[in-house]
Amino acid sequence: MRRLTQPRFLLSLLAVLVLLGLLLVAQQWRLFERGWFAVQEWRHAAEWREVSIWLPDYRAVVQARPVEGLDAEVSALTFDPDRGTLFSVTNKSPELVELSLDGRLLRRVALTGFGDPEAIEYIGRDLYVIADERQQRLFRVHLSETTRHVDAADSEQLSLGLGLNGNKGFEGLAYDPLNRRLFAAKERDPLSIYEIYGFPRIDRSQPFTVHVLDDRERDGHLFLRDLSSLQYDVASGHLLALSDESRLVLELNADGRPISSLSLLGGRHGLEKGVPQAEGVALDDAGRLYLVSEPNLFYRFEKRP
Repeated sequence: MRRLTQPRFLLSLLAVLVLLGLLLVAQQWRLFERGWFAVQEWRHAAEWREVSIWLPDYRAVVQARPVEGLDAEVSALTFDPDRGTLFSVTNKSPELVELSLDGRLLRRVALTGFGDPEAIEYIGRDLYVIADERQQRLFRVHLSETTRHVDAADSEQLSLGLGLNGNKGFEGLAYDPLNRRLFAAKERDPLSIYEIYGFPRIDRSQPFTVHVLDDRERDGHLFLRDLSSLQYDVASGHLLALSDESRLVLELNADGRPISSLSLLGGRHGLEKGVPQAEGVALDDAGRLYLVSEPNLFYRFEKRP
C-alpha cells in the first residue's frame, strides 16, 4: 500500500492521466487527421493548385466589418451572379437580407412562416432555396427586385426529416447547376452532406420526383467537428465546407477528398483576429471568397497575385 502513495507512482499515474486526456482531446478535435492532411496539402501543393480553388492562396482584404443597419444575427451566404450581390438570412427574426460585395446592407425582405431559416442558395434568376433547420424543410422561393415579403405558404416545399435532431439539422446549401444537384449539410450527430435531385423543380410542368443520396464513408472521414455552410464551385466541380467549431474552410474534390483548407484563426491568411462564429461562405464569379459570422460580421478574401 505504501507504494501506491509514493511520489514516483503518483507522478507516473498523473502522467498517464494527462496523456489519456491529450489523446481524448486530439481525437475529439481530429488533430491526427488534420495533421496528416496538412502534410498531404504541402506535398501535393504544386499538383493540386492547378486543378482546384486552392484556399492557401487566399488572404483577407475585408475583415470583421459590421453590417451597419442590421442587428439580427446572419446565417448562411450565397452569391447572385445576376445582381452581383450577396444574400443571407437571419433566423431569430426571420428576414432575407441583400448585401453588396463590400458588406453594405442593400435590402431587407420579411419572411413569414419560416420557423428557423438557416441557409439560402441561389438557383437561377430570381429563384432561391431556403432551408429550415429544425424541420429539415426546403422552400423554393421567388425573389424579384420589388419583393419585400416572402410567405412560406406560397412556396413549393420539400420536407426530408433525415435523422431529426433538434437544432442540429440543415445548416448549409449549395447548388450544382450543371447536374441540377442540391447539396444540403446536416450540422452534426452525425455530420452529413446530402445530394438532392429533383428539387427545386426548374420546369414546373414536369412531375415532382425527388432522389436523395448520401455518402457515409466520405462524411465519416471528414475531420470537421460540424458543418455551418457549403459552396459549390462550377469551374472545378469542388465543394467548400465551412466548419465553425473547427475554424476551417475545407475544399473537397469531386470524390469528396479534402485537398486544400483556409484556417479562420487569427494570424492566418491575413486575419488579425480569428473569425468568432462563421456561419456562411460564398464564392463570386471572380473567385473572391466571402464569409459572414455571427452576430453580423462580414469578411472578404482574395487570391494573392
